[in-house]
Parts: sequence; structure tokens; C-alpha cells
Amino acid sequence: DVRVPVEHLVGEENKGWDVAKYLLGHERTGIARLGKSKERVKFAKEMAHEMRANGKPLIDDPAFRLRVAQLETDIKALEITQFRVVSAYAKKEAGKPDPLSSALKIKGTELLQATTELAMDVGGPLAMPDWAQELEALSNEPELGPAWASEATKSYLFLRAASIYGGTNEIQKNILTKAVLGL
Repeated sequence: DVRVPVEHLVGEENKGWDVAKYLLGHERTGIARLGKSKERVKFAKEMAHEMRANGKPLIDDPAFRLRVAQLETDIKALEITQFRVVSAYAKKEAGKPDPLSSALKIKGTELLQATTELAMDVGGPLAMPDWAQELEALSNEPELGPAWASEATKSYLFLRAASIYGGTNEIQKNILTKAVLGL
């Protein structure tokens, strides 16, 4: 038995899990971080003008352009879905999150990871982690490449966790299966 002072009660008594689910739905919607994915693709395209592959700017590589186009298409499609989910929240009551927030979380984190991988690939060998700054007291070596390249790798490594926080993507798939398919 838990006792909570009435002034600290959030929502109706004995409806805490409904409030938590509602808040988790909002969290999952935000985890998609579509603005960050758009920003990363734009930056990768800018850097691809400077980086070379087979003697030509990387931006001229048809495979690279196809990869960028696919990411931009996926981001736009997810952005439209996000608008639908957010506008649906205004019409729903607390405790009833839109199951599409789980789909947003899944695809959004996949896109976050794909865009960091793209940025790291644009950097090529220059994106190898350079920990000289972190170990500055031990080294006076200059950075091996542009700062953005090693930052791309750090983001890539950090955002592997994006598919875990906010509820793993596997759990989100289970939520979708229950809510949408009724299984």
C-alpha cells in the first residue's frame, strides 16, 4: 500500500499506469528526433562535396546519392506520421497513447542510427575515433582529420543506444502487435 499526499497525486487515484503510458507515448514521439536526422543528412551532403571517392566528389557517386535520397524520403514519411500522431494527441484522453508513437520510436531511432552511419561513412578513414583531445595531457599530436569526422563517429557509437532507451525497439514491436493486431 502506497500513501501519497493528495497535493502530489498526478491524475486520478489508482490510474497511475494510465498516466505513465500517456507520458511514455509522448516520450516515444520525441525520441524520433527528426530535426536532428534532417540536420545530419544536410550536413553529410555538404561534406560530401569536399570528400572524394574515386577521384571525384563523393556527392557525385550515384550510390551515395541514392542512399541520401532514401534517407530523405524515409525522414519525410516519418515526419508526416509524426504530425498525425501529435495532432491525434490533442483529441485523445490521458492514458490512451497512440500506438503509432511506438512506430515513430522504432523508425525514428533507426533513422537516427542510419544518419550517423552516413556521416561517419562520408568521413571515411578520417572518421576513425581520435581521442587526442580527451587524452590531451598524454599527447600533443594534432587531430588526424576534420573535427566533424571524429564527432560523427562519437555520435554513431552513442546512438546505438537509441534503440534501447525509451523502451527497446523489440518492446515497441510487441506494443504495436497488441494494439494494432490485437495479438
